[in-house]
Order: sequence, then structure tokens, then C-alpha cells
Amino acid sequence: MSTLNLGILAHVDAGKTSLTERLLYAAGVIDAVGSVDDGSTQTDSSALERRRGITIKSAVVSFRLGDLTVNLIDTPGHPDFIAEVERVLGVLDGAVLVVSAVEGVQAQTRILMRTLRRLRIPTLVFVNKIDRRGARYDDLLRSVAGRLTPSIVAMGAVRGLGTRDAEFTPYGPADDGFRAALADLLTRRDDDLLAAYVENETAVAHARLREALAAQVRRGLAHPVFFGSAITGMGVDALTAGIRELLPRAGDAADGPVSGTVFKIERGAAGEKIAYARLFSGTVRVRDALRFGDTGTAKITAISVFDRGAAVPRGCAGPGDIARLWGLGGVRIGDSLGDPPSGDAAGHFAPPTLETVVVPRRPSERGALHAALTELAEQDPLIGLRQDELGQEISVSLYGEVQKEVIQATLAGDFGLDVEFRDTTTLHVERPAGTGEAVAVGQKDRNPFLATIGLRVDPAPAGSGTRFRLEVELGCLPYAFFAAVEETMHATLRRGLRGWQVTDCTVTVTRAAYFPPVSTAADFRGLTPLVLTTALRRAGTVVCEPLQRFHLEAPEDTYGGLAPVLGRLRAVPRTSEVHGTVRTVEGEIPAARVHELERRLPGLTHGEGLLECTFDRYAPVRGRPPEHPRGDSRRSQA
Repeated sequence: MSTLNLGILAHVDAGKTSLTERLLYAAGVIDAVGSVDDGSTQTDSSALERRRGITIKSAVVSFRLGDLTVNLIDTPGHPDFIAEVERVLGVLDGAVLVVSAVEGVQAQTRILMRTLRRLRIPTLVFVNKIDRRGARYDDLLRSVAGRLTPSIVAMGAVRGLGTRDAEFTPYGPADDGFRAALADLLTRRDDDLLAAYVENETAVAHARLREALAAQVRRGLAHPVFFGSAITGMGVDALTAGIRELLPRAGDAADGPVSGTVFKIERGAAGEKIAYARLFSGTVRVRDALRFGDTGTAKITAISVFDRGAAVPRGCAGPGDIARLWGLGGVRIGDSLGDPPSGDAAGHFAPPTLETVVVPRRPSERGALHAALTELAEQDPLIGLRQDELGQEISVSLYGEVQKEVIQATLAGDFGLDVEFRDTTTLHVERPAGTGEAVAVGQKDRNPFLATIGLRVDPAPAGSGTRFRLEVELGCLPYAFFAAVEETMHATLRRGLRGWQVTDCTVTVTRAAYFPPVSTAADFRGLTPLVLTTALRRAGTVVCEPLQRFHLEAPEDTYGGLAPVLGRLRAVPRTSEVHGTVRTVEGEIPAARVHELERRLPGLTHGEGLLECTFDRYAPVRGRPPEHPRGDSRRSQA
């Protein structure tokens, strides 16, 4: 039995959860197709998902296509939950990108396809809603080719487009137009096929073209386009056949070393941690001691593997499986299992650039709120939980405003906590402006700790994060003392001179000593923040704001009114081109101004403007740098 781990991705409301339901129904896993509007789907299981009709957490279901087991992963479509999509990409063998035949290619669709192509994830395109009024075919294919990827081929024709009787008919060997289009696409990257086709195009069998198509799809070079309706089921059989024929199977290395990735964590009924992991090689068995992350090891107490729609208990899990693992108490999302998988495993999407303060309506529940958010941060590391030392306020990171509702509903439903939020602010960072150094010698200069530590702070390349290194002999301190210094360093750099997290720096230990047998790790934990803060103050810091790279399309006759608004929002156009009646502008804009541009764009462009924004970089703030809020008395807006 071979396995395919398949992701369903789309812009919100394109119909990917409905497609998941239809695939499960066609495979006989469910007896009736659930409805997103009615909240009866298999993969949207939480109350908030059912109420809002959107996917918030990735969900795994399984079905069989003959001898192929498909683990289907339904992912969120709303941009606020892009981090949830990010975790799934590294575990996929293939993907189906859903596009609405009515709304067409949307901003989020382009972001997803760009990433799928960069990671060479084999991808089929499914154009949904062909039965809806306003559905398009030729125009939509041109849009897919122009805005997603030129390497497409339509796999069939549509009749009755935009009506309830819409039909999709797959092309066959007798369709000369399809044969020509397929050959034109494939011969661009297959010299042998090109030579054979030039010599005698009629001698190139349809079967050879299909084999070449499958080969290029599996290399991420070609993207077949299927049409249909997830609601009526039209075209889904053709898509299912395409999934079986064109997408690759998971590799089989059961005897190799264990290697896998944790992409989701949830809590069981008794509060136990359950890790969802994709296994790339090796076999994991109950009672095995399994390495995870950098230093963790724990014994597996239970395993379940997805089969025919549900997770069923098993004694082991092998390569290609999506397994639920019990017993890994310290595991976190993103941790590797056993040997780290090869390839691009992280960093597909931007970090969150927004932050909000969460406040319990009952002050006595502040401790319970922190504990609950800590548990949620285990499931979503990008929540970025932190607590203010002075006001004891708790902040979380965000991609957008919808996440507030999700956090609020989760805290109320799962933990019984009623909370409210402060205004959302933009997350800045601090970078060292230069080099700074400080030393504190034990039992001298009013140093109350039985420890000596010297630290130097140096700037590092943008995007490199923080690095800890030694310029002293390893034997001058016990390992636990060095670990205490490094751990405290990371905690201290969460709040720089102006309250923002310090990044892109190297902290070097230049001097270290202790007083045996009385010194303890607590001495180094207490002294490190004092020395590091002094070194950072001597280095100075630069506050940097997040910049978004934008792609804007608008009618040319509206750009005269749009350009001054871009200027007031501090957007900097880098390129500007006119194609017919449409102007395309690309450039950068402060993340704090994106929402205002999104709000004003429809009115400025008669509802025809299209804006796509992605995180680009952090850049120094112009003018007076903002300080991060510290408690009620120091709150500030970004």
C-alpha cells in the first residue's frame, strides 16, 4: 500500500473544505457531503470554525484510491492563519491549489503558488465553482498563466459554464488541440520528447505524453488545470484520477534511520500532548525512546495512524505516515524527530508583524491566563507570548485581527477565561548600532553575585537572529553555568533599550570565572542581564520597522488619485508599468500602513484595485523611534 500526503490550499472561500468533503464522499469515507455554511464538515471541527465557516487549524483525514492511501491535509485559507499553512508545506508529497472560477486568482492564491513553486511541491490546480454565475474559463486560464505560472495545461473542456448544469469533460487521445497544447508545454523541458515530436509528431503516442506530464508534474515543472464544482461533484472524478496518475508517492525507507517533522500539536481529553508528525524514513514503535528537537528524548506511549477517514491505534508508524504520537511531553511544533529531514523545512512565510495585549476581565485570573496562553503557544510558536515585567501585561503576536477572535473564543471555550484586547500595535525590532562590551567581576565593584562574566555585543547580518559564542576556555566554567548565561541572554534580548526585541547580533563571552564550591547557576542568571544590558547600552541600538513588499494593480485612469495616497502612507514605488488599461506598481510600504491602504483602495479604484503584500524586511525607523509599551503607564500606539 503506497501513501500520498496531499495538501489542499486556497484563498479563503475558494471552496477547499468543500472539495475535501467531496473527495471523502467520493472515496466512501462519509455518507453525506458536509456543508461549510451548516458547520457539518469533517475537518472544521471547532465551534468557531463551524460558526465562522472558515478553517483555522490544519486537519488530517484519510481515504483510499485503490492501492493508494491519501492523507489529506485541509489548511486555512485566511491570511491571518498563514503560519498554519507553513507548517504543512514541509510534510507534503503534493498539493491541490483551489481557485474560484468566479473570484479568480486572488492575492493569497499568488502567495501560495509562489511558495509551492519555490519548494518544487508537485501541484495540480482545481478551478472550483464552474456552476456559479460569473464563472470564467478562457479568461481564468489566462489569469492563471499570467499570475500564477505559465506552465499550465487545461485538462478538459467545460460546457454550460455558470449554470447549474455545468459539465467538465476531460480531454482524451482524440483531442488534437489538447495533444498540441500538451506537447508544447512538455517539449520546453524535455529534449528527447522534442526531438521525437519534431521528427514525427503523430508518432508520439498519447501515453508517452501522459508519462512525460506526470514526470514534469512530480518535478514541480508543470501544473495541470482541472475544472469542476465541489458542491455538485462535477469534475471531482477527473481530479481524483489526476491525483492518482500525476502526483508522487511517499518514499519507502522503513529500514533507514528515523526522520520526521512535527507540524501540529493538540491536547487530548486528559490534557496530554499529542504530536502530529510526518515520517520520512525509519519506523517508530510504541515504547521506543525517540529523539526530538535539539536535546529532547522521550518514550512513545501510544501511536495512531490515519486510515479511511480516522486515526486508528497502531503499534508502529513508518515512512510516509502521518502519525499521532503520545509521550513526547516537551515536543514543540517544528521539532525534528530522530535525524533532521533534508531540504527546506522552515521559513516559507513572513513572521507576524502585529501585537496586542490580552487582559483578563477578572484580574484574579491573570495567572490562569498566562498558563493558558503558554499552552496555546505550544501549539502555535508564532504566538510569541511575552509578559511585561513592570505592568505584568501579557502580549501575543498576530498576523491579523481575525486571530483576536480565535484566541478569545479558544480561551473562553477551552479554559473558561473571559478576556479583552488592547489596540493592535506594530512589532518593531532593535539592532545593535555598533559594538559594546561590559565586565562584572565577582565580589568587586558592588557585584552581589558570586560570578564573573564579560560580554561583548556585535552587530550581525540582517535576518541572522541572535548567536551566542565563547572567547573563553570551556573548562573555565561548568557547562550548567554557560547554559545559564546563554538562556538568560536570549531572555534579556527580548526587550532592548527601547523595549523591542533585539535581533541580528552576536553575544560573545569574553571573560568568565566562578567561586567553587559556592557559586551556582543562579549567580550567572542574576548577573548576565546586568552585564548584557550595559554592553547593549554602550553599543546602542537602532529601532527597525517591518516593511511589506507590495504588488498593486489598478485602472490606469485612477492612478492620479491613488499616487498621492501612496505617498502619504510612505509607500515607495520601485517599478510602475502600464499594460493596456491597467497600471501595475511594485514597491515597499511600512506594515503599519497596509491596513489603511487596503481600506481605501476600493474607493480609489472603483472596486477594481488588487493589492498583494508580503513581508520583505526590517528597516530603520525614520524620525523618532517608537518605544514598546511597558504596562498601562507607558502604552503607545504604533
